Amino acid sequence: MAISPVSFLYFLLLFLLNQPSSSSSSSDHPQTFIIHVSKSHKPSLFCSYHDWYTSIIQSLPPSPQPARILYNYNHAIHGFSVHLTPTQLAKLRLVPGILSVIPDQICQLHTTHTSTFLGLSEGSRLWQNSGYGDGVIIGVLDTGIWPEHKSLSDSGLSDVPANWKGICETGPDFPASSCNKKLIGARAFYKGYITHKGRPIDESKESASPRDTEGHGTHTATTAAGSLAHNASLFQYATGEARGMASKARIAAYKICWSSGCYDSDILAAMDQAIYDGVHVISLSVGATGHAPQYDHDSIAIGAFSASQHGIVVSCSAGNAGPGPYTAVNIAPWILTVGASTIDREFPADVVLGNGWVLSGVSLYSGDPLVDYKLPLVYAGDVGSRYCYMGSISPSKVQGKIVVCDRGGNARVEKGAAVKLAGGLGMILANTADSGEELIADSHLLPATEVGEIAANKIRQYIKSDQSPTATILFRGTIIGSSPAAPKVAAFSSRGPNYLTPEILKPDVIAPGVNILAGWTGFVGPTDLELDPRRVEFNIISGTSMSCPHVSGIVALLRKAYPDWSPAAIKSALVTTAYTLDNSGKNIKDLASAEESTPFIHGAGHVDPNSALDPGLVYDMDTSDYISFLCAIGYDSNRIAVFVREPPSSDICSGKVSSPGNLNYPSFSVVFQSTSDVVTCKRVVKNVGSSLDAVYEVKVNSPANVDIKVSPSKLVFSAENKTLSYEITFSSVGLDWPTIIPSTYGSIEWSDGIHGVRGPIAVKWRQGSSRDSI
Repeated sequence: MAISPVSFLYFLLLFLLNQPSSSSSSSDHPQTFIIHVSKSHKPSLFCSYHDWYTSIIQSLPPSPQPARILYNYNHAIHGFSVHLTPTQLAKLRLVPGILSVIPDQICQLHTTHTSTFLGLSEGSRLWQNSGYGDGVIIGVLDTGIWPEHKSLSDSGLSDVPANWKGICETGPDFPASSCNKKLIGARAFYKGYITHKGRPIDESKESASPRDTEGHGTHTATTAAGSLAHNASLFQYATGEARGMASKARIAAYKICWSSGCYDSDILAAMDQAIYDGVHVISLSVGATGHAPQYDHDSIAIGAFSASQHGIVVSCSAGNAGPGPYTAVNIAPWILTVGASTIDREFPADVVLGNGWVLSGVSLYSGDPLVDYKLPLVYAGDVGSRYCYMGSISPSKVQGKIVVCDRGGNARVEKGAAVKLAGGLGMILANTADSGEELIADSHLLPATEVGEIAANKIRQYIKSDQSPTATILFRGTIIGSSPAAPKVAAFSSRGPNYLTPEILKPDVIAPGVNILAGWTGFVGPTDLELDPRRVEFNIISGTSMSCPHVSGIVALLRKAYPDWSPAAIKSALVTTAYTLDNSGKNIKDLASAEESTPFIHGAGHVDPNSALDPGLVYDMDTSDYISFLCAIGYDSNRIAVFVREPPSSDICSGKVSSPGNLNYPSFSVVFQSTSDVVTCKRVVKNVGSSLDAVYEVKVNSPANVDIKVSPSKLVFSAENKTLSYEITFSSVGLDWPTIIPSTYGSIEWSDGIHGVRGPIAVKWRQGSSRDSI
């Protein structure tokens, strides 16, 4: 058989790659890498990409631990993940068609009544118009699923959607009967995890099947799409009906997270599979630690780019690294990024001090109450460790007493366990400045409550000033009402400005993420601690992990109502209809500071599902817009090739937008380079309302020290002109260096008398090269 010149050169290169290298050493430590490959570079002599990848790996220099492929990727990216040495990697980089090599990174989890709080009820327009999301498939990438949970009942559901291609991956603890018409698919991805660990999964501690042995995945899945479950509660707290946002949507569970975290190679494999399987929404309550990585090194961002090309909305948590600025992750503009807020339900547990003061706290403690008299009170910092680390507290100094432990350093419930083991009878978890007035209820192992920073300071001062301080804790159950006002932004919720591209406002919206009731695993207790013997059907936990699936479920409802809408249009509907006033009519507050929240903290505001059903106008985008964005932020053809999965093209940025602020985003984040700077942004809006000849006029709420002009100020739509454009010009006025310039905020709203299409505005002045505070 004759060999073509291209094939000959290919084999010649593999021969050269396989020659011994002077730098090769048995001391090379192998590592897992994700290899992005140009699809068009596969030599014709290989029948499949797998054969090609295998040939490449076999051609690499030998090592004591042979290189091996973990996954082949075909949909989220083109390429594979492989475990190899630095020497092998250096040779691999020389192979034609290799676009990018990225080390496998570890991500972490961002760890009912909420439907009523969100305005979803039996008579709500969105539930009625969407059929509760029937037929929409939500891919939940998390810790797996507890398939026997009653929130996964398929009673009354129609057949599995015809477009579904996925499977129910079985195992000794996950029989085929685990899946039904609600849980239509389940898979587990762990090759990256066990390669990193260097040993198989310890199935006495976690299951290698899709079964959820941690709880987080079952909680997020049932929040998004759990079936109606009567008499749901945690130890009689939050008693009532529990249901997901899209209670008739279907769940496909992709287990990607394990005891040490979630590995990019496994996340990409799950995204790759979910795209092929036919999901409509991907819900991902996982993200990078630290600052957001560059987009072309962020596997979630890369996978989400491909998902959006397939019409899939990717909803991600913003992270739990607040309240500092620049902490939000999952910030690519094609991702729907969700922060966390409170709801109007509290679990009060008040501290009563010996001097008569009553200080508000929260708790989910369910055991025997404290004695009916006040107990001696001590501060943990005076008897060992202020954070109440396990084994750090002196038993002789805390026995029979209530101990005040500072929040931070270790798990909140673990502090109470340490107090209990030392002989303490109760605990007061005291917030510091990092958490402010944010109160998170926990199912403590002894009588305990958490108090805000103001109350905590009073308690510490009381202990110092009183010779014999005493206290007790009164548990008051579940209270729903307008006091305190809700929503508020959780202190832990990660914030902007956008670390990579300050011209794109992140997070996009906030949603309920504090003290959320949803399904739980039967494998571990509600605290997820080994020393907790309790087992519960539902659990109450907090995090942007909880806010993300709320939005994922709402997205499923919108997807059912508008099956032809793009992911960008659905995001736009949620952003432009979000609200910024709490249920007392005042601006939403930030629990970290007790001050008014801002767009850098809450994005456009709190999601409003029923309003999103009829947004009036949408800001739409497609792949070409996102490529223009990447060009505008300075990515060259080599970096963009990772997203388009083809060889670098020198003209890919030809004619593209000159500024990332010109991306057709439904919000505005403006960066001024000087006190006299002028920034102009272009936008295009599409009329999706019922009136074809709608006329919209603009109303501008200008931020301080900013002059705004919109042209035109009136948009006249018709059957022939459903899409119209406008320009908005921002001018910095009235400021001089070296004035310390804070960020300022405003909004633009287009109205036809029925719809209010609101876009938040956040403005910053860039002073030198340092990042300014928000």
